[in-house]
Amino acid sequence: MTTDFDVIVIGSGPGGYVAAIRSSQLGFKTAIVERDKLGGICLNWGCIPTKALLKSGELFEKLDHLEDYGLAVQGRSYDFTKIIERSRGIAKQLSGGIAFLMKKNKIEVIKGVAKLEKGTSAPKVVVTAEGAAPRTLQAKHVILATGARARVIPAIGLVPDGDKVWTYREALAPKGPAPKSLIVIGSGAIGIEFASFYRALGSEVMVIEAMDRILPVEDEEVSNAAHKAFEKRGLTFRVGAKVTKLSKSAKGVSVALETAGKAETLEADVAIVAVGIEGNVENLGLEALGVKVDRGHVVTDSHAKTNVSGLYAIGDVAGPPWLAHKASHEGIHCLEAIAGKKDNGLHSPVPGCTYATPQVASVGLTEAQAKAKGLEIKVGRYPFKNHGKNIASGELEGFIKTVFDAKTGALIGAHMIGAEVTEMINGFVIAMTMEATEEEVFATCFPHPTMSEAMHESALEAYGRALHI
Repeated sequence: MTTDFDVIVIGSGPGGYVAAIRSSQLGFKTAIVERDKLGGICLNWGCIPTKALLKSGELFEKLDHLEDYGLAVQGRSYDFTKIIERSRGIAKQLSGGIAFLMKKNKIEVIKGVAKLEKGTSAPKVVVTAEGAAPRTLQAKHVILATGARARVIPAIGLVPDGDKVWTYREALAPKGPAPKSLIVIGSGAIGIEFASFYRALGSEVMVIEAMDRILPVEDEEVSNAAHKAFEKRGLTFRVGAKVTKLSKSAKGVSVALETAGKAETLEADVAIVAVGIEGNVENLGLEALGVKVDRGHVVTDSHAKTNVSGLYAIGDVAGPPWLAHKASHEGIHCLEAIAGKKDNGLHSPVPGCTYATPQVASVGLTEAQAKAKGLEIKVGRYPFKNHGKNIASGELEGFIKTVFDAKTGALIGAHMIGAEVTEMINGFVIAMTMEATEEEVFATCFPHPTMSEAMHESALEAYGRALHI
């Protein structure tokens, strides 16, 4: 059986389902193909359920500081099973919400595994579902939104077994109690978030990072501040360390590593592998169609077009940054380009967030990147320990750093560490999207008392005009 659509989206994560909704809004007859649960990795095994775990950990940790607020509690404890059940329940709820949105927008949801075959204006999509005959779909436009999976390195034992070696999936829904000790290999956002959660529950956590600092994509000042803050919470680190072998035993895992030429072996109950991700490009028929793939990701242009007519790719499968909001943004842009809508000329930078304690958020160029580009810059810093709302909230840790082009006044970077900074960063994203200069930021009236006022102070400080330092 052959069915015709205007647009077929393969994958229902934040890139795929948002693209499908925008497609329907633009008047296209749309289908979405999903082999597992609606919502993809993000809603089911990533962004949302991890934040549920982190909230539980954050609240449990705060119980240690109730006296600071004039409060007391008897009997500090947690139920690990209920923490996990809450997280899984939220994932189920949101996946059901996606099903509702598909129905509301008259998008046909097709369950099964998709494979591309040569078509006319675009590749055909053959969907195979268990217990059903293959179904062939045709469309004018096909969008790959197949996402990515955790990178594994079998040669040195970095492969999940569901027991002692985990990726994010196993870490989200362990079979037993919280481990007493664990080793996290990789200190990007995924690794640091799981390290933060399990440490909050009392696990002994060691993080291994191959680069010379943790959160290596962040501004160096933020990275160094995060390292100190996490160590204060009891996390331990090995940076500039190369893992040479992960071995399993009846008791747990041992990780052999080299740091500055010195060999060392670490032991723990469990290891979490967080060494990056790989695009889901296999078994889609890409090779037969001649789709260009580079280092595990589909190559696209600025409108998400591949080198094959009628075929597009968005989100993690199309390469970094591997972020859900970037995938959604690409999906909308892709559909509007297909519909022939004129580009509005606004090009948003992509922010990054790490939801640990303390939180980290950033957008644009770091100070080092700006200098490497040969830019003359002005840099502002404002510490939360000086800030009224943070003092009242007992959240003194961290700071906001802003980077401006000294010649044009353009805001070109913002970097934050502290409480709720992931909720504040979008103020700077909007400013950069609108090509704001320091004068526009100065002229903005920030509500008082809020933590966001520190954003204003950081910008003022870059030009020697800070009011509260």
